[in-house]
Amino acid sequence: MPGQYDVVVIGGGHNGLVAAAYLARTGQSVLVLEREDRLGGAAVSAEVFPGTGARISRYSYLVSLLPRRIIEDLGLDLRLLRRRYSSYTPLPGSSTGLLVDNQDPEATRSSFDAVGAAADFSPFTEFYQRTGRLARAIWPTVTEPLPRRAELRRRLGDDDAWNDFIERPIGEVLERSFASDLVRGVVLTDALISTFAGAHDADLQQNKCFLYHVVGGGTGDWDVPEGGMGAVTAALETAARRAGAELRTSAEATSVTPDGQVRYTDGGTDVVVSATRILANVSPSVLNGLLAAGGHGPATPKAPPPEGAQAKVNLLLSRLPKLRDSTVAPDAAFGGTFHINELHSQLQRAFTAGADGRIPDPLPAEIYCHSLTDPSILSPELQASGAQTLTVFTLQTPHRLLTEENNGEMRAQLQQAVLDSLNSVLAEPIEDCILRDSRGEPCIETKTTLDLQHALNLTGGSIFHGPLDWPFAEDDDPLDTPAQRWGVATAHDRILLCGAGARRGGGVSGLGGHNAAMAVLEEGRQ
Repeated sequence: MPGQYDVVVIGGGHNGLVAAAYLARTGQSVLVLEREDRLGGAAVSAEVFPGTGARISRYSYLVSLLPRRIIEDLGLDLRLLRRRYSSYTPLPGSSTGLLVDNQDPEATRSSFDAVGAAADFSPFTEFYQRTGRLARAIWPTVTEPLPRRAELRRRLGDDDAWNDFIERPIGEVLERSFASDLVRGVVLTDALISTFAGAHDADLQQNKCFLYHVVGGGTGDWDVPEGGMGAVTAALETAARRAGAELRTSAEATSVTPDGQVRYTDGGTDVVVSATRILANVSPSVLNGLLAAGGHGPATPKAPPPEGAQAKVNLLLSRLPKLRDSTVAPDAAFGGTFHINELHSQLQRAFTAGADGRIPDPLPAEIYCHSLTDPSILSPELQASGAQTLTVFTLQTPHRLLTEENNGEMRAQLQQAVLDSLNSVLAEPIEDCILRDSRGEPCIETKTTLDLQHALNLTGGSIFHGPLDWPFAEDDDPLDTPAQRWGVATAHDRILLCGAGARRGGGVSGLGGHNAAMAVLEEGRQ
């Protein structure tokens, strides 16, 4: 019947495409509605700087949580590239820094010596051996029905690790394990990506963020998608179309109802369709708004308001900048994650500044150079010239700093704070390396959390769609329905979460889409 589908997916980001591909392959009729004029959500590439020939991963930039199972199940034509270096962290106020080389442990040991942290090398190695055991226990479960807390604890078989990473604030194990302020900071950063938190916060949001950053693939490695994030979306779009899903862009959902009615606009026309199941690849807050527009109560009544805690800055450089540290080549320093002003003490002071409504000074940030690992995102001319891209992701800069009225001013201030923070650890101003586009404008673009809310419908600019959940169910949680067992349930039986707001959601993982699809298929078998 025209206008009637087995499944309507609201939101054509990567999770929505994963769900559509899985379900359409089983013969279900699937409609995907995307409000933008292109698919992919945050997982897209674009020529951000006109006339330059560089296709930048504009929002998301690395992949860790996309399971090999999804890639193989959907036959994705996608190549993920491993980086040799884990990280480089300049010691503020000095000409030395810590380089963690995944292929040369002795060089890494020497680097610990150089920054005065020789005693922390062995504990650092042991610490990540422990997180590796955690990853190997948790990772196989993320594409299965939720394990319960006690079950997963038994599976790990290491009560000390469970207590350190799951039960107690991560600040405790960091301070017990490492003496160096720098080493503590390097580890803590994984607990603070888009998560506004202190190391000792009682709600353990920092622990949950850390956990998702160290379990990917069972190893915790973060990979570069060849061709940029747009290659991920393109592969998923191909899989969904090949399976028979109907994908509509410039089609914005305006209301939904618990009985499966979806209203959307298409080229100015109001359209109503019905579905046996609605999969919401939008934040729970957006879903609640769609239900309210349809005259119904929320799907997630107790959902706290989402709050992102980052600004993202994209740059195109004529070359990599010179470092103060003459012992480390720039392509090694920028070959992994380049940490700036991320001592443990600096991260804690930055948290206090953000809570007080101020931009931290200096501003902690992470830097990634996609083009060193994957030069294919640059035109042949740019490659030959030595040009490189940089992606900067700030920490401890919460959405609460921004309003509609101050967003432009705050964007400029955050951009300058990023440049100032970067310059504080370089031997030359980064501005000397920034290329200009065909209009003569510097190749630098800054996106605030409010910009993400406007462009991507990310409530509060939260890349996780809200506070993170543990990747397991509590021992007394109801797991009576497929949706509950797969961590995608809402208050309405016909409506499932399939985006970053699902349990085990967040990041470019496809887990929200996969697990929603599995819940629908399991229900069909009952």
